[in-house]
Amino acid sequence: MFEGWFTKPVAIAVGIIGDIHNILSARQALAALEGHWPDAGAPKFSEARRLCQRVISGGTPADSAREAFVEAAREARILVE
Repeated sequence: MFEGWFTKPVAIAVGIIGDIHNILSARQALAALEGHWPDAGAPKFSEARRLCQRVISGGTPADSAREAFVEAAREARILVE
């Protein structure tokens, strides 16, 4: 299994007070998605989760999962831009 390192971190705000977490890999993104994601079940959430799993399995480039994760975070309104 691969970590799936991103070329650039993705910053998200988590928790009630909005702590900033920098997501560095597909494995970290998957952990964030499977944790307390605010919009679990949304279409972009599902796509990001699927792509992260494929990266970890070695079947997809990490940056495709990164882009999907960015879109899911944007959809959930937790992306720090």
